[in-house]
Amino acid sequence: MRHMMIILALIAVAGGALPAAAAECYADYKAKRDNPLKLHYGVMQLQQGCDRQSARAEVAGRLQRNGWTLLNVVSVFGPEGLEGRKANAGRFYLRF
Repeated sequence: MRHMMIILALIAVAGGALPAAAAECYADYKAKRDNPLKLHYGVMQLQQGCDRQSARAEVAGRLQRNGWTLLNVVSVFGPEGLEGRKANAGRFYLRF
């Protein structure tokens, strides 16, 4: 019985770690704003899914709320890709 409780506790801990791992997903994107035309490249942390389709919907929605239109999701990646994109994203690095 004691072994079963330990196994169940380990499963609960492992299951609780999954949302944290999913939070480690990012997308880099290109966006625009009209009148006058402005373009930017940015990096955004994703909350809803780590695939291209989910990223496109989430990034577009968050940008639209801030007056921007998504042009393209360039890629979806994990935390290992953050540092290499930071300089190019400038003030749009993890802004939205």
